[in-house]
Amino acid sequence: MIQLRGVEKWYPYQGGRTWVLRNVDLDIEPGDFLTIMGPSGAGKSTLLSILGMMDSEYDGEYRFHGRDLRTLKGKQRAALNKEHVGFVFQRFHLLDDLTVYENIEVPLTYRDVRRSEREARVAEVLDRFNIVAKKDLFPNQLSGGQQQLVAVARAVISRPSLLLADEPT
Repeated sequence: MIQLRGVEKWYPYQGGRTWVLRNVDLDIEPGDFLTIMGPSGAGKSTLLSILGMMDSEYDGEYRFHGRDLRTLKGKQRAALNKEHVGFVFQRFHLLDDLTVYENIEVPLTYRDVRRSEREARVAEVLDRFNIVAKKDLFPNQLSGGQQQLVAVARAVISRPSLLLADEPT
Protein backbone atom coordinates (compact mmCIF):
# COMPACT_ATOMS: atom_id res chain seq x y z
CA MET A 1 0.00 0.00 0.00
CA ILE A 2 2.76 2.48 0.98
CA GLN A 3 6.38 2.40 -0.06
CA LEU A 4 8.91 5.11 0.78
CA ARG A 5 12.42 4.97 -0.61
CA GLY A 6 15.12 7.45 0.33
CA VAL A 7 12.64 10.11 1.48
CA GLU A 8 14.36 13.25 2.75
CA LYS A 9 13.13 16.62 3.93
CA TRP A 10 15.12 19.68 4.93
CA TYR A 11 14.61 23.35 5.65
CA PRO A 12 17.02 26.18 4.87
CA TYR A 13 18.76 27.41 8.01
CA GLN A 14 21.50 30.05 8.37
CA GLY A 15 22.78 29.56 4.85
CA GLY A 16 22.71 25.77 5.13
CA ARG A 17 20.21 23.00 5.67
CA THR A 18 18.51 21.57 8.71
CA TRP A 19 17.54 18.00 7.96
CA VAL A 20 14.20 16.81 9.31
CA LEU A 21 14.13 13.43 7.56
CA ARG A 22 17.13 11.56 6.13
CA ASN A 23 16.94 8.54 3.84
CA VAL A 24 13.63 7.13 5.14
CA ASP A 25 12.67 3.71 3.75
CA LEU A 26 9.30 2.33 4.81
CA ASP A 27 6.84 -0.33 3.65
CA ILE A 28 3.29 -0.41 5.01
CA GLU A 29 0.83 -3.09 3.93
CA PRO A 30 -2.98 -3.06 4.35
CA GLY A 31 -3.88 -3.92 7.94
CA ASP A 32 -0.50 -2.89 9.34
CA PHE A 33 -0.40 -0.87 12.56
CA LEU A 34 2.67 1.30 12.86
CA THR A 35 3.80 3.58 15.67
CA ILE A 36 6.40 6.25 14.98
CA MET A 37 8.12 7.42 18.14
CA GLY A 38 10.84 9.92 18.85
CA PRO A 39 11.67 13.11 20.73
CA SER A 40 10.08 16.45 19.96
CA GLY A 41 11.44 17.86 16.71
CA ALA A 42 12.50 14.46 15.36
CA GLY A 43 10.34 14.76 12.22
CA LYS A 44 7.35 12.59 13.19
CA SER A 45 4.74 15.19 12.19
CA THR A 46 6.67 15.97 9.01
CA LEU A 47 6.66 12.30 8.05
CA LEU A 48 2.92 12.07 8.73
CA SER A 49 2.32 15.15 6.56
CA ILE A 50 4.18 13.46 3.72
CA LEU A 51 2.36 10.15 4.24
CA GLY A 52 -0.97 12.03 4.33
CA MET A 53 -0.12 13.76 1.04
CA MET A 54 -0.29 17.22 2.60
CA ASP A 55 3.41 17.91 1.97
CA SER A 56 4.83 17.25 -1.48
CA GLU A 57 8.10 19.13 -0.96
CA TYR A 58 10.48 16.26 -0.24
CA ASP A 59 13.13 14.23 -2.02
CA GLY A 60 12.85 10.50 -2.64
CA GLU A 61 10.12 8.15 -3.78
CA TYR A 62 6.63 7.70 -2.33
CA ARG A 63 4.34 5.09 -3.83
CA PHE A 64 0.74 4.82 -2.59
CA HIS A 65 -1.36 1.91 -3.88
CA GLY A 66 1.25 1.50 -6.60
CA ARG A 67 1.10 5.12 -7.76
CA ASP A 68 4.21 7.29 -7.71
CA LEU A 69 3.05 10.46 -5.97
CA ARG A 70 5.88 12.52 -7.46
CA THR A 71 4.27 12.14 -10.91
CA LEU A 72 0.84 13.37 -9.76
CA LYS A 73 -0.37 16.94 -10.03
CA GLY A 74 -1.70 18.70 -6.93
CA LYS A 75 -5.34 18.00 -7.75
CA GLN A 76 -4.60 14.32 -8.35
CA ARG A 77 -2.80 14.04 -4.99
CA ALA A 78 -5.69 15.86 -3.29
CA ALA A 79 -8.19 13.44 -4.85
CA LEU A 80 -6.12 10.46 -3.68
CA ASN A 81 -5.93 11.97 -0.19
CA LYS A 82 -9.68 12.62 -0.14
CA GLU A 83 -10.44 9.05 -1.17
CA HIS A 84 -7.98 7.17 1.06
CA VAL A 85 -6.69 9.20 4.04
CA GLY A 86 -8.15 9.94 7.46
CA PHE A 87 -6.07 12.25 9.65
CA VAL A 88 -6.27 13.06 13.36
CA PHE A 89 -4.30 16.25 13.76
CA GLN A 90 -2.21 17.09 16.80
CA ARG A 91 -4.46 20.06 17.57
CA PHE A 92 -7.67 18.33 16.33
CA HIS A 93 -8.62 21.14 13.85
CA LEU A 94 -12.31 20.96 14.66
CA LEU A 95 -14.35 23.71 13.03
CA ASP A 96 -15.52 26.02 15.82
CA ASP A 97 -18.72 27.14 14.11
CA LEU A 98 -19.90 23.59 13.40
CA THR A 99 -21.53 21.20 15.86
CA VAL A 100 -20.05 17.82 16.74
CA TYR A 101 -22.43 16.22 14.22
CA GLU A 102 -21.44 18.66 11.48
CA ASN A 103 -17.71 18.30 12.19
CA ILE A 104 -17.98 14.53 11.85
CA GLU A 105 -20.04 14.86 8.66
CA VAL A 106 -17.55 17.16 6.86
CA PRO A 107 -15.37 14.44 5.22
CA LEU A 108 -18.46 12.75 3.78
CA THR A 109 -19.63 16.04 2.30
CA TYR A 110 -16.28 16.45 0.55
CA ARG A 111 -16.61 12.93 -0.82
CA ASP A 112 -20.08 13.67 -2.26
CA VAL A 113 -21.76 10.98 -0.15
CA ARG A 114 -25.56 11.14 -0.42
CA ARG A 115 -27.33 12.81 2.48
CA SER A 116 -29.18 9.67 3.60
CA GLU A 117 -25.93 7.69 3.75
CA ARG A 118 -24.16 10.58 5.55
CA GLU A 119 -26.89 10.63 8.19
CA ALA A 120 -26.66 6.86 8.71
CA ARG A 121 -22.86 6.87 8.96
CA VAL A 122 -22.73 9.83 11.34
CA ALA A 123 -25.37 8.21 13.57
CA GLU A 124 -23.35 4.97 13.60
CA VAL A 125 -20.09 6.75 14.50
CA LEU A 126 -21.73 8.91 17.17
CA ASP A 127 -23.07 5.73 18.75
CA ARG A 128 -19.79 3.81 18.41
CA PHE A 129 -17.85 6.64 20.08
CA ASN A 130 -20.56 7.11 22.72
CA ILE A 131 -21.01 10.81 21.91
CA VAL A 132 -24.64 10.87 20.72
CA ALA A 133 -25.54 13.22 23.60
CA LYS A 134 -22.84 15.67 22.42
CA LYS A 135 -23.94 15.86 18.76
CA ASP A 136 -25.46 19.36 19.00
CA LEU A 137 -22.61 20.89 21.00
CA PHE A 138 -19.83 23.05 19.58
CA PRO A 139 -16.13 22.24 20.09
CA ASN A 140 -15.69 24.96 22.74
CA GLN A 141 -18.35 23.21 24.83
CA LEU A 142 -16.34 19.98 24.95
CA SER A 143 -13.43 18.84 27.10
CA GLY A 144 -10.09 18.17 25.43
CA GLY A 145 -10.72 14.43 25.56
CA GLN A 146 -14.15 14.84 23.98
CA GLN A 147 -12.67 17.02 21.23
CA GLN A 148 -10.14 14.29 20.54
CA LEU A 149 -12.92 11.70 20.28
CA VAL A 150 -14.72 13.90 17.75
CA ALA A 151 -11.49 14.32 15.77
CA VAL A 152 -10.99 10.53 15.67
CA ALA A 153 -14.65 9.99 14.72
CA ARG A 154 -14.25 12.50 11.89
CA ALA A 155 -11.09 10.72 10.68
CA VAL A 156 -12.72 7.26 10.53
CA ILE A 157 -16.16 8.28 9.20
CA SER A 158 -15.09 7.90 5.57
CA ARG A 159 -13.57 4.45 6.16
CA PRO A 160 -10.09 5.43 4.95
CA SER A 161 -7.54 2.87 3.84
CA LEU A 162 -4.90 4.94 5.68
CA LEU A 163 -5.53 6.44 9.12
CA LEU A 164 -2.86 8.79 10.47
CA ALA A 165 -2.89 10.17 14.01
CA ASP A 166 -0.41 12.83 15.15
CA GLU A 167 0.06 12.70 18.95
CA PRO A 168 -3.11 10.62 19.50
CA THR A 169 -2.78 10.40 23.30
